[in-house]
Amino acid sequence: MKLKLAEQLHDISPHIETNRNTKAIMQDVVLALMPAFLGSIYFFGIRALILVISSVTTCILSEYVWQKIRKEQLTVSDWSAVVTGMLLAFTCPPTTPIWAIMLASVFAIIVVKQFFGGMGCNFANPALMGRALLMFLWPASVSQYVTTYHEGLDAVSSSTVLGLVKSGSSVSQYSIWDMFIGNVPGCIGETSALLLLIGFAYLVYRQVVDIRTSGAFILTVLLITFVFSKEGLFQGDILTNLFSGGLLLGGFFMMTDYSSVAPRVRLTLAVIAGVITGAIRIWGMLPEGVMYGILATNCLSGLVETIIRPHIYGVNLKKKYNRNPKL
Repeated sequence: MKLKLAEQLHDISPHIETNRNTKAIMQDVVLALMPAFLGSIYFFGIRALILVISSVTTCILSEYVWQKIRKEQLTVSDWSAVVTGMLLAFTCPPTTPIWAIMLASVFAIIVVKQFFGGMGCNFANPALMGRALLMFLWPASVSQYVTTYHEGLDAVSSSTVLGLVKSGSSVSQYSIWDMFIGNVPGCIGETSALLLLIGFAYLVYRQVVDIRTSGAFILTVLLITFVFSKEGLFQGDILTNLFSGGLLLGGFFMMTDYSSVAPRVRLTLAVIAGVITGAIRIWGMLPEGVMYGILATNCLSGLVETIIRPHIYGVNLKKKYNRNPKL
């Protein structure tokens, strides 16, 4: 009887009670993204504001219209569409056409999120899938980086720091301080490590994210890029790899999706994503691999969770139960 009970419990998901609902969590995420959002306006001007508003508005309208047509329960008030819209805009450079980010927003909400059942049922991060769509269909639209983009001023085209590293060019024009505060070319929400750290600290304080998941992902990338750098073994530039590209944005706000409640599953996925990201940075054709690393683990999460089954609290499955039918 004990063995049968253990087997039944093994198929039942754990239930965690909390006073926070989805809306409260998403609102915390939006607040955490605000420093980077305001920083994007400072560095890239009104164009960054337009991109974020366009993306967020399209995401909200897409979810509302789809659920109205399908006569489903409306969930636009849970703020998850707002988070998706902000993160999608954050992963795009300020030169991205408005029509492109709007199409990516529709794809992220309807195809990636709603087709699979809505919040919590999507197989991958909607914002990253929207970015991947742009990279696949219109790569030129999300590959033009500038140091500044203020209306009325000429934008100065430039490669990102990781792009310069990949091509073997010098990055001496950008100091570590420039990378830390955000005075470098890149996507509008990823350039300032300082502002991302402030937002992440708020999420940790609010106990919205697991710092171990972010830490495992980021440290794995830094380890890979340090050990297997182009300059030779154990000669990688740790600070450049940490503060440039989308490592902190992905690690703080995308790798921390609630893909599983099991800590060891989350840590395993974080390490896998870190290995893929680091490998692309070192050996891949593209300078950055955060998007592909996280999306790959999104697709692998079910397999990993099957292999690494979460612990069933209150049941010791390794114990040798007496199989006497009289029990």
